[in-house]
Amino acid sequence: MASAEVAPQFGAELKDAFKPVNNWVSTGIQWLDEIQQFYRERSVIEKEYAAKLTALCRKYYDRKAKKISSLSVGDNPAMTPGSLESASLTTWTTQLTAVESHAAERDRFGTELVSQVAEPLKQAAAQYEELRKCHVDFHAKLEKERDSSYGELKKAKGKYDGVCQEVESRRKKMESSYDHSKSKAQAAYQQQILEMNNVKNMYLISINVTNKMKEKFFHEYVPELLDGLQDLNETRVAKLNSLWSLAAQLEKSSLSRSTEHMSHLLNEIPRNVPHMDSLMFLRHNVTQAQEPPNMVFEPSPVWHDDETMIADDTAKIFLRNILSKGKTQVRELRVESDQKRREVENAKRVRQNVRQGKETRSEVDVVRSIFFLQEALHETDRKRLAAEVETSTIMAVVGDLSLGAKNHNFKSQTFKIPTNCDLCGERIWGLHAKGFDCRDCGYTCHSKCQMKVPAECPGEQTKEEKKKLKAERQEQAGAVPVIDIAPPNGSSAAPSLTRQNTMNSLSSGYAASANRSMSTVTSQPPSTIVEPTEPAAPAAPAETKPAAAAPRRNRVLAPPPAQYVSAPPPSESTKASEPRGKMMYAYQAGGADEITVQEGDSVTIVEPDDGSGWMRVRAGSLEGLVPAAYVESAPAPSPAPSASPAFTERPGSTYSNSSASVAGSMAAKRVGPAVAPRRGAKKVQYVEALYDYEARSEMEWSMVEGDRFVLVNRDSGDGWADVERGGVTKSVPANYIHEV
Repeated sequence: MASAEVAPQFGAELKDAFKPVNNWVSTGIQWLDEIQQFYRERSVIEKEYAAKLTALCRKYYDRKAKKISSLSVGDNPAMTPGSLESASLTTWTTQLTAVESHAAERDRFGTELVSQVAEPLKQAAAQYEELRKCHVDFHAKLEKERDSSYGELKKAKGKYDGVCQEVESRRKKMESSYDHSKSKAQAAYQQQILEMNNVKNMYLISINVTNKMKEKFFHEYVPELLDGLQDLNETRVAKLNSLWSLAAQLEKSSLSRSTEHMSHLLNEIPRNVPHMDSLMFLRHNVTQAQEPPNMVFEPSPVWHDDETMIADDTAKIFLRNILSKGKTQVRELRVESDQKRREVENAKRVRQNVRQGKETRSEVDVVRSIFFLQEALHETDRKRLAAEVETSTIMAVVGDLSLGAKNHNFKSQTFKIPTNCDLCGERIWGLHAKGFDCRDCGYTCHSKCQMKVPAECPGEQTKEEKKKLKAERQEQAGAVPVIDIAPPNGSSAAPSLTRQNTMNSLSSGYAASANRSMSTVTSQPPSTIVEPTEPAAPAAPAETKPAAAAPRRNRVLAPPPAQYVSAPPPSESTKASEPRGKMMYAYQAGGADEITVQEGDSVTIVEPDDGSGWMRVRAGSLEGLVPAAYVESAPAPSPAPSASPAFTERPGSTYSNSSASVAGSMAAKRVGPAVAPRRGAKKVQYVEALYDYEARSEMEWSMVEGDRFVLVNRDSGDGWADVERGGVTKSVPANYIHEV
C-alpha cells in the first residue's frame, strides 16, 4: 500500500473497483455544485450583514457533518473511518471558521463572489462531470467487449457440442446401416470425426484467446480507467483549491482588518494535497480482488475427450493453414497496433498541454478523442493478441508447421462452369457459390475446404500440366477410404465393407446398381428365355441359414411399355442434323408444359436454353420442358442410309427368377441439382445453408453447409423460415441460411 508521501495509484491497488471509484468521484464532482451554491447564497447574505452570514456558516457545518463519510471514504467503505475527516474536509472547516469570524465586512465581497468564484465552480463541475461520463461510457464498452469474448467462447463451445453430437449420430447410423451402405456410412463417420477435431481445436484456441482478453481487461484496461478517475478527482481537488484561494484573496483585499484570519486560511489550503483525499479513500476501500478463474476445456457430454489438441496428419493440414494465416496477420497487426498506440500517446500529450495552459482546446473534446483512439487501438490489439495466441498455441503443440510449406496462391473465384472441388470431389454449384482456385497450379476447392487443403503447391504449371493435376486430384478426391472394423478373429468376422456384386442375391430386395435399366432385358432375342433355377455364383452370406431350399418358380417379366409402342414416323424434326442430348438425372414433370424423363434417356433438343435454365426436348413421341442442367449435350448421330422402323412387332416375354424389377424400384436414384424457375415464372429467391443442421422432425429439412433451397417464407418472428426443395416445403432455422 502506498504511503502518505507517495501518490497512490488506483489501477495498481484497487483492480476491478470501477463502480465504487466512479461513485466516489461523482460525489466529489457533485460537491462542487454545493460549494458554488454556497458562494452564491453567501453573496446574498453578505448584503444582510453578519447575522445571516453566521447562520449560513452553521448551516454548512451541518451539511458537512452529514457528508463526512461519503466525501472522505465513499458510501460503503471496507473499513470504518470513525471521526476521521479527509484533508479537503479539514480545509473546508478552516474556511467556514474564517468566514464566521469576519462577518462584518461582506457587502463588496459578496458581489465579487458570484462572478469570480461561483460561476467558475459551476463550469468546472460541468466539465468534470462530462469527463467522468466519458470514463463511464468507455468502461461500458470495455465490459461489452469482454462479454462479447465470453459469448464467442460460448458459441465455440456450442459448435463443438453440436459436432460431437453429429459424430455420435453418424456412429449410430453406421452401426444400423446395411452391408451395402456401411462403407459409405463409415466414411461419413470418419469424415465427421475429422471435422470434430478441427472444431475442437478452434474451441481450445478460443479458450486461450478469451483468457488473454480477460487478462487484458482486468490488468490493463480497467486499471487504466481507475487511474484516469483518480487523476480526474485530483484535478477537481486542485481546481477547488485554486478557487478557494481566489475567494480567500478577494476576502483579504476587501477586509484589511481580516488579514490575520485570511493568512491563516491561506496557509491551511495548500496543505490540502490533492492526492491526500485519494490516499484516505484508498486505505478505507482496499479489498481482495475477485478475478474470475481461467477458462478450461469442457468435454462434450456425448463425446468424452481430454484437452489434448489433435495433431494427426489431417489436423496438421488444417493447423498449418491456420498458422500461416495467423503469422501473416500478426505481422500486419503489430505494425497497425504500434501506429495506433503512437496516436493515443500524442493525444495524451495534447491533453497535458491543455491542462498546463499551453493549448486552448476543450479538455472534454480531447478526452473523447483519446477514448475513440483507444477503442480503435484495443480493437487492433485484440485481433493481434488473438492471432498471436493462435500461432503460439499451434506451435507449442506441433511446432512451426509453416516452415517449408508450399502454400497455394489461392484467389476467391466464382465458377461459371461446373467445377469440382479437388479436396472433397463435390461440385461447386451455382454462380453465387464462391470458391477458391490456385493461380499457379489450378487447384480448386470450396470456401469451406480452403483451410483443409494441404500446402503442397507444385508451383506454376502449364495448361496441360494443370489438366493432368486436375485429373489426379479428382481421382484422389473421389476415392472413399475403406475402414476395416472386422474383429481379429476370422471365425466371426463381419462382412467386408467393400462393394459386392449382388446380381445373384436379388431376393434380398436390393438391386446391384441404382442405374439398372430394362434395356438389358429387351435387348435379348424375342424368343422365350428361361433363367436357370440355380445361381451362377454363390449368394452373399446370410445371417442365418434357411431350413430348406424351396423350389423356385420362374417369374415372367413383361418388357417395358415402350416396347409396345411403335416409333413415330420419321419427320423433319428428327433429322440427324438436330442436336441431341442425354439425361444425366431423372426428372418428374411438375407442370403441363413439362415432360417426365428417366436418367440415361436420349432426347432431341428442340429449343436450346435461352438463359432461363430450361430447354425444350423430345423423348419418343412426347415433347416438353426440362431443366437445362439435367441434359448433357451430345453430337448429332450420323444419318443411317436406311433403317427399318423399330419395334415393328411385339417382342416375346422373358422369364426371370430374380426380383430385379422390385430391386430396381427400391434402388436409390441420383438427385439432380436445384431447378431454376420456369420460363415466364415469378422470380424466386434462393437461400444457402451457412451451417450444418440435423432435422428434429418430419416438418424440418436436414442440411449441410452450402445446400440451396427456394425461399417460401422468411422468418415471421419465431426464428424459422420455410424453404422448398424437390417440390416439398419444410422449415429450417432462419439464422442458419442466407439469401443468394
